[in-house]
Amino acid sequence: MTYYVTTPIYYVNDAPHLGHAYTTLAADVLARWHRRRGEDVWFLTGTDEHGQKILRTAQQNGVGPQEWADRLVRDSWQPLWEHLEIANDDFIRTTQRRHTDRVQEFVQDLYDRGEIYQGGYEGPYCVGCEEYKLPGELIDGEGEYAGQKLCPIHRKPVEMLKEENYFFRLSAYGDRLLDHYAANPDFIQPESARNEVVNFVRQGLQDLSISRSTFDWGVPVPWDDKHVIYVWVDALLNYATAVGYNENPEKFASTFPADVHLVGKDILRFHAIIWPAMLLANGLPLPGRIAANGWLMVGGEKMSKSNLTGIRPQDLTSHFGVDAYRWYFLRAIAFGQDGSFSWEDFTARYTSELANDYGNLASRVAAMVGKYFGGTLPEATAAGEAEQAIRDGLTGAVAEADRRIGDELDFQGGILAVFGFIKQVNGYLTEQEPWKLAKDDSPEGRARLATILYTAAESLRAIAVLLDPVMPETSRKLWESLGAEASLGALADQKIQEAGEWGRLPAGTTVTKGAVLFPRLEETPAT
Repeated sequence: MTYYVTTPIYYVNDAPHLGHAYTTLAADVLARWHRRRGEDVWFLTGTDEHGQKILRTAQQNGVGPQEWADRLVRDSWQPLWEHLEIANDDFIRTTQRRHTDRVQEFVQDLYDRGEIYQGGYEGPYCVGCEEYKLPGELIDGEGEYAGQKLCPIHRKPVEMLKEENYFFRLSAYGDRLLDHYAANPDFIQPESARNEVVNFVRQGLQDLSISRSTFDWGVPVPWDDKHVIYVWVDALLNYATAVGYNENPEKFASTFPADVHLVGKDILRFHAIIWPAMLLANGLPLPGRIAANGWLMVGGEKMSKSNLTGIRPQDLTSHFGVDAYRWYFLRAIAFGQDGSFSWEDFTARYTSELANDYGNLASRVAAMVGKYFGGTLPEATAAGEAEQAIRDGLTGAVAEADRRIGDELDFQGGILAVFGFIKQVNGYLTEQEPWKLAKDDSPEGRARLATILYTAAESLRAIAVLLDPVMPETSRKLWESLGAEASLGALADQKIQEAGEWGRLPAGTTVTKGAVLFPRLEETPAT
């Protein structure tokens, strides 16, 4: 079976910001990690291109909605994922025929099963969320919005809509959903998100309006073309249509359902309530896990375009580099919790952990092998307790990082486990003082020096494997510096379990001092 991980599919009403990239990076690291376990992996991302929000944005920009979507995908979304080295297997767009045809078939099937009926609805609607809101969810407006009711997420006034729509019998699935949550306590993560969803469902679900008739930018309802399918029903089905629903039975059977859906917490209810209810209604299996990340905050505000705190990822990668960007957000913020970003924090962590701890370790080991052994990795013939402690440290780091990242989606914890080992190796070099041993020309002195430098280089070999899912370019550079490709093959072929097998880097390998892994930062740009 295939390990199947997805991101949300993102609205193309604007270019991506740090929040979009955060979820996508987490999915990328998870997918890369499972590939490095030797598993078959399918990693899906894409764009959500229907609905009223997209239509209005296109109109405001003087173009049609398809032209607008094409432009954003071509010029913003796909180039950014390439820039950030996102290794997705597929990129689905909800305007593609492979998706729209299957959406119609799925909804027709629900209609034929009696799960959909026609009715009327009147209520507050948030275009930003593309969702009818319950009156109790709304907040009172202030300032320019005084006297109006606002969406609590977008903090914009809701619109009162009255339409004749088609409805999905969502209310019939409350008990089945609660039973599934109880039987599968890890189905929704983190626990705080799970509790929120459970409490919401316990209050009773309302049937879901699954069509709109006041605009036509969407997938037509197959039995009534005066309606288009509600954008969330359309969007959620991408997880099925992208892997062959009703089109490629073999692919669908080996891949679906997703092992992990990574989503922002503001769209958790759609994924944890509507999506599984739709699958239950159509007799399809439910995903393994729905993991909600927290919000990225700047100045106490959720990062988004609507409140002007949206920062382009390129603003950071141009200063810190792509790999440092990939590392920082997953290391600095515990996945599932809200986290704050600042230039100052990024700079401090870059300097302390990347440049001083990791980069300096790689640089000085290569320099000492070059200086004391002419660039040829010596053999370890005088290992003792200190070297055994390093071996034990590596075994522990590999096991902990694998469990935290691969199983628990604790990216921060996994990265910290590896960097704890990096600190241990730095401490080992400080204690062993190879630069002093180099003055001892006795056979015993040379043997100890050789053993120390081999131990450090072999540790770096393992670190390159472990950090490759997080910082692929850096690991490639380190792998090359260690001469590992000539003796061990491509970095991409190395498995997580092999990282912990001591002694894989053979003596005699040519070690070179390459470019500095994490260059000194120039002055921090003004914010």
